[in-house]
Amino acid sequence: MTQRLSAHFTLAEMTFSATASRKGIPNVAPAEIVDQLILTADRMEKVRELLGGEPIRVLSGYRSPAVNKAVGGSATSAHRTGHAVDFVCPDFGTPAQVAAHLAKHLTGYDQIIEEFGNWVHVGFGPGQRGQKLTARSVNGRTVYTPGIAQ
Repeated sequence: MTQRLSAHFTLAEMTFSATASRKGIPNVAPAEIVDQLILTADRMEKVRELLGGEPIRVLSGYRSPAVNKAVGGSATSAHRTGHAVDFVCPDFGTPAQVAAHLAKHLTGYDQIIEEFGNWVHVGFGPGQRGQKLTARSVNGRTVYTPGIAQ
C-alpha cells in the first residue's frame, strides 16, 4: 500500500531519485526523516495551490547520504534532512516561470532556486532565509546568482 504523506504527495515520490534507481542505491528515509517529509509535503501542498492546483512532478526529495554523494550534492543539503524538493510543474509553466511565481507569492521558505533551466528547488529548512537564486553551470561548476532568471 502506498503511504500518503499529504493529499497529493506519497512517501515513494518524496524519496524518489532517478540516480538512486539507476545506480541501485537504497534511498530509504529513517522514521525521523519521514516525520519531516510529512511537514514538507504539507508545504508542497501550498506550493501546488499557488501553482493553480496543477500537478507537481517531484524529481528529488529526500536523499540518503549515499544518494546525495552520487548526485554531487552539498554535505549540508536540505535534501538530506527532508526539507527540500526539486520539482517541475509543466502545466503551470517553465521552471523559470514557476520559480518567479513562487518567489512572489510563497512565504516561509528558506530557498527557491531555478536550477539549470530544468527544475525548481524549494527548501523549507529552519533557516528561512528567503533566498531567491538561479543556478547555472559555468565551466563545469555550479554558479548561483541572486534572483530568479526570466
